[in-house]
Amino acid sequence: MPPFRKVLIANRGEIALRILRACRELGIQTVAVHSTADAEAMHVRLADESVCIGPPPARDSYLKALSILAAAEITGAEAIHPGYGFLAENADFAQMVVEHGFAFIGPKPEHIRIMGDKIAAKATAQELGLPVVPGTDGTVSGPEEAMAAAAEVGYPLLIKAVAGGGGRGMTVVEDGDGLMEGLQRAQGEARAGFGDDRVYMERFLRNPRHIEVQVFGDMHGNVVHLFERDCSLQRRHQKLVEEAPSPALDDAQRREIGGVVATAMRRLGYLGAGTVEFLYEDGRFFFIEMNTRIQVEHPVTELVTGIDLVKEQIRVAAGHPLSVRQEDVRLNGHAIEVRINAEDPRTFLPAPGLITAFHAPGGPGVRVDAAIYGGYRVPPWYDSLVGKLIVHDHDREACLARLDRALSEFVVEGIPTTIPLLRALLADDDIRSGRYDTGWLGGFLARWADQPLP
Repeated sequence: MPPFRKVLIANRGEIALRILRACRELGIQTVAVHSTADAEAMHVRLADESVCIGPPPARDSYLKALSILAAAEITGAEAIHPGYGFLAENADFAQMVVEHGFAFIGPKPEHIRIMGDKIAAKATAQELGLPVVPGTDGTVSGPEEAMAAAAEVGYPLLIKAVAGGGGRGMTVVEDGDGLMEGLQRAQGEARAGFGDDRVYMERFLRNPRHIEVQVFGDMHGNVVHLFERDCSLQRRHQKLVEEAPSPALDDAQRREIGGVVATAMRRLGYLGAGTVEFLYEDGRFFFIEMNTRIQVEHPVTELVTGIDLVKEQIRVAAGHPLSVRQEDVRLNGHAIEVRINAEDPRTFLPAPGLITAFHAPGGPGVRVDAAIYGGYRVPPWYDSLVGKLIVHDHDREACLARLDRALSEFVVEGIPTTIPLLRALLADDDIRSGRYDTGWLGGFLARWADQPLP
């Protein structure tokens, strides 16, 4: 018997198609919800049923919780999978789903709520034994509080929005002269971006790597970690390349931090997929946040562990125990994911439009998660991510060679994409040797600005 009879997919794009495929392999019928702009989207075409939930703006469609619940009701869906983005980390939505009698394919609402508040998340992490970045225990508002907090935290420091996420709502302050201006800017950006001007302070680490640990819990108290991903190649805190395992860690370090995270999540009683994110510098890990959902970069973990994370999400939401024990989880080879965005590769400005030709690379160890096709028009209303290329091989060097080959075969015509930038990155010695951190990409982009596109 399948875990559910019918699942509604409350998302769009490649993640909606990824969930649909997992459901189909589990024998589950699917319902796609879509805006009018996505009427011809691939996940809508392939779903067993589809329901239009509003006009193109996300606030009038994909963010309309009541419309999604109504679609689940009229189609007889038993569960709702939120994917990532949109309502995936909205605790109120998760609570509404449960209260209306549907299964929410994700964590418990109370854990989404805790981890969605940066102050509460940090306090919870400390209680659970996770190492945290030195910083304030609560929010900072006026000048006197800011000066006292800065004296305790030390410079350089980072002022962060309590309600921030995805790299947004952060301001770096180098010294006391810029403190007040930085505080006002951070509060203003937080108010404009999240409707919440609360901020707090943390020590700013100059050259860290971004290491995240994938965890999974079920309703029976079982929790496992699936090792780490390195997501240090970022532009303005937005990830561009992810790989597993991290070239910066050895086996002892990855097993230690994985064990610490699994123990913490077991104490929390965590359910479903989650990612605990750290900054790593000079051999030390510092908790920064937890994402209570499936990640964009989940395929690299799937390829090095052989575990289908989306199927696992569906099973544990239906009350099934985890399909693996910790001792069953093994690392196999190396995997790298690159994000293909509909953007100008120089300016990073979104570039929606008609795809006139599309060809996905293939061959051993090559996976493409994309929902585009020749003749598809990329809408201007949503995130610019149009696909992900993920490759796997026996070690990192072979993986890089396979990625370079696959990118050379990848064809998307009609709109600009980030493929030329990704090919240029692979030619850099620092990337090939694994010598990079979260600030590295900015320097590369400055050097690359006047070079010809590959």
